[in-house]
Order: sequence, then C-alpha cells, then structure tokens
Amino acid sequence: MGSRKKVLVSGASSGIGRATALRFAEEGWDVCVNARRQALLEELVAEMPLGNHIVCAGDYSDPAVASAVGTAIEDNWGRLDAFVNSAGVSMGADAIESPFEVWRAPFDLMVNGAVYLTRVAVPLMGDGGRVIHITSIHGERTEVGASAYAMAKAALNQYCRALATELAPRGILVNAVAPGFVRTPMSVKDDGTNELDTEWFRVNYVDGQHLPLRRAARPEEIAGVCFFLAGPDSSYITGQVITVDGGLTITF
Repeated sequence: MGSRKKVLVSGASSGIGRATALRFAEEGWDVCVNARRQALLEELVAEMPLGNHIVCAGDYSDPAVASAVGTAIEDNWGRLDAFVNSAGVSMGADAIESPFEVWRAPFDLMVNGAVYLTRVAVPLMGDGGRVIHITSIHGERTEVGASAYAMAKAALNQYCRALATELAPRGILVNAVAPGFVRTPMSVKDDGTNELDTEWFRVNYVDGQHLPLRRAARPEEIAGVCFFLAGPDSSYITGQVITVDGGLTITF
C-alpha cells in the first residue's frame, strides 16, 4: 500500500464529500475521511475498495480535532498528496437583526475549519501536493438570509488564491471548486422539503431560462472535478475558482 496516493476529505459523511471520498478510493487512493458523525464515516469506508483508509470523526472547526486528524495521517501514512475540504454548513440568519453569534456561526465554522485543516494538511505534503476547497457560487452571488454563508465562501475563494501564491514555491497547487445546485442533503430544508423538488425550482430552473442544463448536479459530478484537480492533468492550474453550476451563473 506504500505507493498508493493519500487524500484527506472533510465533510465526507454525505453529499459532495462522500462522493469525493468514494471517487478517490475507487481510483486506488487511500482516503482519510473526516466529518462529525463517526457511524456514517464507518459506513462509507465499508463501501470503499480495500485500502489503508483512516476514519477521523469530529468537528473540523475545533483545532483539537484538526490536530488529531494530522496526527492520525502522520502516524498511519507519514505523508499526504491531496486535501479536499468539502465540509460545510447551511445556516441562514438576518444580516441586521439576528444575534451576532448566530449570524457569524457559518462563517466561523467554514472559514476556521478550512484554515485549521489546511494548516494540518500542507506540512504533510511535498512537491505536487494539492489543496482543493469546495466553495459555492455564493462566493460571488447570494440570496436573502445567506450573508454569512456567502461571505464564508467568498473568503475561502480568496484564501485559495492567497495560498496558491504562498505555496507555489513548494510545488503545492491550491484551487477552489464552486458548485451551483447539487442534489445533496443540504438541499433539504428545515421543514423536510427538498428545494430541488419544489415548484419554485421547476419554474425557475427546469422550465425557466436560469439554468441551461435544467437540472441539479449529482455529487459525483463535483467529485470528478476534484479528482481532476488532484491529478497530473491539472499541473498548471493554481489559484483558480472552478465553477461547476450547469451554466447557472452565465444567465440573467
């Protein structure tokens, strides 16, 4: 197993992170999976082709958890080839009237978690290492109630650009993937309805003109872009935000 490539995937218990972890495992990589729910990570690893996989459950925005992830990788593998940060939370709050702590919770979780795990991952990488953050089209666009979420995604886009400049001398490439609509558990609202199955989505995006491909992405379609960015064919791409949105952001 020593020659197999190694990847850390956060947010691996569901959605894009889960699909990404499976894709890398199916391509012959060893995968370290991180998310809060241990049982779901165990189920995921049981689905993977056999490998020297690692389960590291915990909240990635807790620096102690991030440190434990780094220790597990160092002890088991001794190195890392790629880090895909797919962890994220969907939490809305009024930009003016919500309690400040409530408003900034998604910002703190996503930005702090990304930074903590990046600081753990990069020292384990050599020349050719890859850092990939899943952000969102919300990094450049937004909707009512999503100011902190959008600011967090915009911050991560800029973090990738800044990291790309600092890590280039070490041969480490850093990029972001910004999805649009993706059919994941994050599409399910608090009342149990999936926004992708609503009349609003059908009228605006399936029957309307706002989404040229007229459907949400499958998580595997985002995972494929992540795998490309971790591979040899992306060796001259760094500091970029790759939008994967079915054409959503080219319309008006």
